[in-house]
Order: sequence, then C-alpha cells, then structure tokens
Amino acid sequence: MAHNKINAAVTAAVVVLLSTTAASAGGLERGGYNIDLLFDPSTYAAEAAATYVNPQRELNNVVDIDPTNGIGSNGIGGGATNGVSDTEGYWVPRVGVKAGFGDSIDCMADYSQPWGAHTNPGANWMGANDNIETKIESDNYAATCSYKWDMGKGQFRVIGGGFYQEVGGFKERLVTPVLAPGFDGVGRLDLDGNGWGWRTGVAYEIPEYAFRASLVYNSAVDLDNLEGTIDLSHVLLPNGAGGFVPGTKYDVSSFASMPDSLELKVQTGVAPGWLVFGSVKWTDWSQLQIINVTPNSTLDPRNLPTTLDLLYRDGWTVSGGVGHKFNDQWSGAVSLTWDRGTSHGFGNQTDTWTLGTGVSYLPTENVELRLAGAIGILTSGSSGPQTVDGVVVGDDVTYDFDTDIVSAVSTSLRIKF
Repeated sequence: MAHNKINAAVTAAVVVLLSTTAASAGGLERGGYNIDLLFDPSTYAAEAAATYVNPQRELNNVVDIDPTNGIGSNGIGGGATNGVSDTEGYWVPRVGVKAGFGDSIDCMADYSQPWGAHTNPGANWMGANDNIETKIESDNYAATCSYKWDMGKGQFRVIGGGFYQEVGGFKERLVTPVLAPGFDGVGRLDLDGNGWGWRTGVAYEIPEYAFRASLVYNSAVDLDNLEGTIDLSHVLLPNGAGGFVPGTKYDVSSFASMPDSLELKVQTGVAPGWLVFGSVKWTDWSQLQIINVTPNSTLDPRNLPTTLDLLYRDGWTVSGGVGHKFNDQWSGAVSLTWDRGTSHGFGNQTDTWTLGTGVSYLPTENVELRLAGAIGILTSGSSGPQTVDGVVVGDDVTYDFDTDIVSAVSTSLRIKF
C-alpha cells in the first residue's frame, strides 16, 4: 500500500512540532541542530521559523549559606525566599535554504541559535550571591550536503557538513557586602568566543511508505578563544591591612567546548494518511563542569580569577508521536517528549515532560504554513553544595523548587519549487 502522498504534508507538521518541544531541553539547549530541510523532496526550498518558549521555574525555601557576602546590605540581596522567578522567556529563530542538484545531491545552508540561557532572579532575593542575572546567546552558520543512491526499495543517503559558531554572554552576582555609597558589591563577567564544528550521518528512505531513518552526529565546538572582562569596579576588596580598596575592570580568558550530540530519528507510514515517528538524542553536556576564568595579567592583585559552575550531566531526549493527513491541505501531529535533566544536586534543570501538537496547512503546492504548541512540566527538586574533585561548588545558597510549567509556540513558513 503506498503512502508517499502523506510524506511531505504530515512530515511538515512533525518537523515544526519537534522543533517546538526540543527548544525546552536541558543544558544550554535552545534550538539545537536541525537539518530536516535537507530531506525536502522539492528541488528548491526555503524556510523561516520562530519558536517562543516560556519556562516558569520558581525557587522556594532559599537560604543564604555564605555569610561573608553581605546579603541584604544596602538593599542588595535579602528579601524573597519563596516564589522567586528564575527564568525568562525566549525566542528561537531559524532560517534555511535547500537546493537539489540532479537526482543524487542535496545541499542546505541555515542560520540558527542552538545554545542559550537566561536566568534573571534579580538582586533582591536571598541567592543574589549566586546569581542576579545570567544570559548566554549563540549564532550558528551551517552548510550541509548529502549524496544518495538507490538501495533495495529505497535510497541510502550519506550526510556531511560543517558549521561556524559564536557564543557569548554575561553573569552578574553579589561578590562582597555593600560597604560604601557607590559600591553595590555586584560584579559582572562577560565572555565571547567562537569555533568550528562538523557533522556526519546516514539516512535510509522509502518514499512509497513515508519511511525514513536517520542517524546524525554533530561534533563538539571548541571555544578555545573565550575572551572578555570581569568588572569589579563597584566592589570594595580587602587590602590585607584591615581596610578596603576599589576593585577594577580587567581582561580575562577561558576555554569551553559546546557539546557533541548523536540523534536517531525514525518515521514510517502505518496506514493511509497516518504516520508514526520517534527520536532519541544524546548530548554530551557532562563536559561542561567547572569553567575556569583567569585574568590575563596578575600584576595587579585585584585581578582575581573566577569560575562558571555548571556541573551538567549528559542529556537524553526521547520523543514519539503520530501524524495524520486530514485532507490535501491540512495535516496534524501530536507527540510526547521526555528530556532528562542535566542538573543533579546543583541547579534546577530537572526532567521535563512535554506534550505537543502541530498543524500544517498547504494553501498551494508551493507553500506550507505550520503552527505548533506545547505544554510541559519541569519536575521538582533542590539545589545545594556539591563536591567535585575535592572542590565544593554551590556553597552560596540552597533552595527547593516544585513542579513548574513550561509552554511554547512555534510558527514557520516553507516555500518550495
């Protein structure tokens, strides 16, 4: 029984649906990597998509466990110990173009924002010594090609490509007590870097049955040129003689690697107008543990090192669902996604369960409009001190968090000819 006519329409709804649910994964994941446009059967195709994600994580029972930072002095820190809003909503854009060359070669180029984070509990909570605001952003420019040939009832495809990535951000926190007017004790770290990565993979497709299985590996991206500044100009530091001296703003450097990942995706038609799909993805977040940040010059004793403490474990994302073609213009899909939390005792990235639904509308054979929404739960837990290789991390604050809600909406437009 042939199901090739459902392939493009139902898969369109599946693609935007899975992009929506993936945008709430753990670690620093935002849009991740997406090469589904490469499989579009049209000779030429262009796509623009945007996803808005609104996580609503709240922190409770917050306790300052480091009395040296002056929590509550002069209005900085102190205050809220329950119902502290930690997360900010964010947009995830993606733009791509694809071209086919003959019967065997397909290539695509795309822009995306695979990584990011934004926590903003503010200055007036009991954990201001741990975080006032942290924001990380990324830009990814990629090119991917594939070569396919007939094999059995379908076609086998080999995939390869590369990408250039820029990653940057900042963190603010309370460093010392507020001891004088004009010195609020808040320090700020800014870092930016860039690097290159590559991808490789294979796929097997049987269009007659809307069947496709793909396995794609994306390499790590070494940010070995992270550069930035630490600004302690609003901080009074001990001078070693019982007094204090104003801090400075100075240049720093660091190194980190954005994670590699491996993803298996499978879909197949099971009846006229029906498609089932699933995916499993592993992401090597455990390589981001403690990121050391060192001053470029140590001639000034006020130029102090610091660390970014993440303590992530590997991420696993498992998704499955079903799609249906209602008529020649409308298709829809529903899915359930589980994402294993990357935090384990420090931080608040616990397991996430997400239910999503998406629709695809084809007003003409050359245009696809897609809309998807998702609702999920962020499971409960707690955060406190952890010891890593003899170093205690997270000894500024402890807190709990209940089961919270995350929601998302995504829309995209694809033009093909």
